[in-house]
Amino acid sequence: MSKIIATLAIRGAHETVNLAEQKIKEAVDAKGPNEAVAFPNTGYFLPVIYGLTGEKIEKVSDMERVLKIAKDLLPEEPSQDLWLPYLGNTLDAGIATLFGAEMIMALRYIGIGEPPVNDLYLGAADDVIMRARGVEFVDGSAPGFAAVVGAAPTTEQAVALARELQQKSLYTFMAGSTNGICMADQLAEAGVELGWDTRLVPFDPHVYGQIYSIGFATRAAMSFGGVQPGDYERILRYNKNRVFAFVVALGEVDPIKYAAAAGAINYGFPTIADTDIPQILPTGVCTYEHVVSNVPVENIIQKSIEVRGLKIKIDKIPIPVAYGAAFEGERIRKDDLFAEFGGSKSEAFELLRMRDMDEVEDNKIELVGIDLKDMQEKKAYPLAILVDVAGRKMQKDFEPILERQIHHLINGAEGVMHVSQRDVVWMRVGKKAVDKGFKLTDIGKILHTKIMNEFPAIVDKVQVTLITDNDKVHELIEVARKEYHERDERVGGLTDDNVDTFYSCTLCQSFAPTHVCIITPQRLGLCGAYNWLDGKASYEINPTGPNQPILKGETLDAENGEWSGINEFLSGASNGAVPRLYAYSMMQNPMTSCGCFEAIVAHLPLMDEETGMIYSGFMIVNRDYAGGTPFGMGFSTMAGLVGGGMQNPGMAGIGKYFLGSPKFLSADGGFARVVWMPSELKEQLRGILEAQAERSGDPDLLDKIADETNAMTMDEVLAFIKPKNHPVLSMDMLG
Repeated sequence: MSKIIATLAIRGAHETVNLAEQKIKEAVDAKGPNEAVAFPNTGYFLPVIYGLTGEKIEKVSDMERVLKIAKDLLPEEPSQDLWLPYLGNTLDAGIATLFGAEMIMALRYIGIGEPPVNDLYLGAADDVIMRARGVEFVDGSAPGFAAVVGAAPTTEQAVALARELQQKSLYTFMAGSTNGICMADQLAEAGVELGWDTRLVPFDPHVYGQIYSIGFATRAAMSFGGVQPGDYERILRYNKNRVFAFVVALGEVDPIKYAAAAGAINYGFPTIADTDIPQILPTGVCTYEHVVSNVPVENIIQKSIEVRGLKIKIDKIPIPVAYGAAFEGERIRKDDLFAEFGGSKSEAFELLRMRDMDEVEDNKIELVGIDLKDMQEKKAYPLAILVDVAGRKMQKDFEPILERQIHHLINGAEGVMHVSQRDVVWMRVGKKAVDKGFKLTDIGKILHTKIMNEFPAIVDKVQVTLITDNDKVHELIEVARKEYHERDERVGGLTDDNVDTFYSCTLCQSFAPTHVCIITPQRLGLCGAYNWLDGKASYEINPTGPNQPILKGETLDAENGEWSGINEFLSGASNGAVPRLYAYSMMQNPMTSCGCFEAIVAHLPLMDEETGMIYSGFMIVNRDYAGGTPFGMGFSTMAGLVGGGMQNPGMAGIGKYFLGSPKFLSADGGFARVVWMPSELKEQLRGILEAQAERSGDPDLLDKIADETNAMTMDEVLAFIKPKNHPVLSMDMLG
């Protein structure tokens, strides 16, 4: 044990506890001892103190008890004459530092000290974030986090560190500075997108802000590990064994940073530094070394992973941009756009097909048409992504499951945004990606590598063809649509009533953390890619994947489509945001929407000025439709209102083939309430919609539904449907 580290850490601990005492006194004088104090939106009080001691800090005077505990933990600085190399004293000083730092940072929230949040720094994570992100440390989608203290020698090195951490799917928690500069400042200067969605989280410019990292880890033990507050041994053990975190110390390490590092070591989190500081190499509290120093910046992340004992599976994909789960929530804005494909601006689709073994040439990636370098900036182009797979255990039923993976596999690439699927896919490629040399064939490399690695049990070969030739895309999209229709027909005679199990889909939670699709035999997923049989097959392929079986349980409301088992699952899978679902209603407890829905259905109230009557109609808008609507806004604007994973009564995303289901919003009146939809959607689904009209008791209903050729305002819709005696005119108004 280094005497220098012990001395400096203990000195920093005394400084921190003394500052906490000063700030508490300042708070009592300015606010009074009964002033409420807490981090925002958390039920864990001050989580490190609460977790390790069980003390509930609710007002300023409560801090006096913890201040006494911190003082009791403080050892004297090592003697110059007699040095006893006990790590225990340094660890106690570290815990005292954590307590002091947490009180100092909490007092900021009542105006004692610097403001805790600004335009760059986020401050403490609330419980909503902790639950949404913390579960990723449990299921392995986030292998761990790096608590970065200080700044890299150059901005370029800071960006390289951030990208490496993202590529390894690690979270980066930034707090603490070197010469007044934090790594977060460097990343912001370089235009790097920061925040929870990108896993680059700027907490605070002061090193005390790393208490938010420790608090996050402490809450994880209590929330996901079932550890009771005050059981400090289990909290520390849980973090050593389950939360794979480490401290990256960049630049000069002062006594306070030493003290904070000592606090982290208690949790099993080692410190790796790029400067020449003393080391603590024997194993003990940490899995391996406790402090490792003088590591070059370009090697520091890999060394940290080694020291922490992290096992990260990274598929090295030979593309010129970074790749990892951290990029799945990335958005490509108009100013950053180089080229886009699909949406409502061009034809685009993706299709995965099973082939015989001798029909697929493994790792053959072909482009038919022009590549990105030959495209005009900000223009929309057609695109077809054809993925042919072969495998000894591959089945036809597995096609849509693998096809749906294209969505999140492509989204893992830095600078590429992918939304939806099938023939309503929308993809954007950013300028920075193209500047780095990204090509459309790189999409093929991503799909080949990831499908082979993630589905080795059923896939032996993958071949990818990308097409940007307009005529070829136009020809093949009809072939693809025929295939989609055949898949949807497979559900056949299954109904919601004659099965006891539905399936979930949480594949889009990277975009909408609280969104969960509930897939039933008579209601396919919002993206249109998965029906009930697809969910069943997906679960067979990957029992821990995004499609989980859900026992319906007790029928609570047959008309609205409510079951106890579905509600229970939804509440857990949405982190409590969605406690109740009516599967057959849009007006009450509707299904949440992500951003991948094929169409939007919206309540369209129609008022008859002559009679004063108000009629409750439905308007349908499909993603392909680029025009205006009687609602006064287009698809993209409406999508911004309905997406995001929250229940939004009166508006919902749907898979367009849900329009042909007997259960289509049946609790609200069903298809008989549809008064407006684009003409192209009518024609595309004419056969299905005519059958639905027949089922509704009005065989001519489709011709009574207005479209953009005859009605573009609510008044015009009413004028169109009234002489045709549309059934909505005799239906009750929806509340």
